[in-house]
Amino acid sequence: MNELDPIVGNWYRNADSDLEFEVVAVDEDAQTIEIQYAEGEVEEIDLDTWSEMPLEAIEAPEDWSGPFDDLDLDDLGYSDDEGGPNNRAKDDPLKGLY
Repeated sequence: MNELDPIVGNWYRNADSDLEFEVVAVDEDAQTIEIQYAEGEVEEIDLDTWSEMPLEAIEAPEDWSGPFDDLDLDDLGYSDDEGGPNNRAKDDPLKGLY
């Protein structure tokens, strides 16, 4: 039994399975927690299951972005003419500052 609260964005390790995961959503009304393992698999568990899990709070793994490794700019909703999240407009008033 654990005393840890499920906090969105926090990482935990299950001591039994040694699996690391992040809490990605908590639904208070449905009393469920959505977790995503470092490998990318998403699972929904109920609060009772959470409280029975042997958990320890951990820092985010060094390579926590593993589930996103195969994404392209197209997957993020950027078109070729936008150039991605770091593209600045041609008439950007700050253009000479960076």
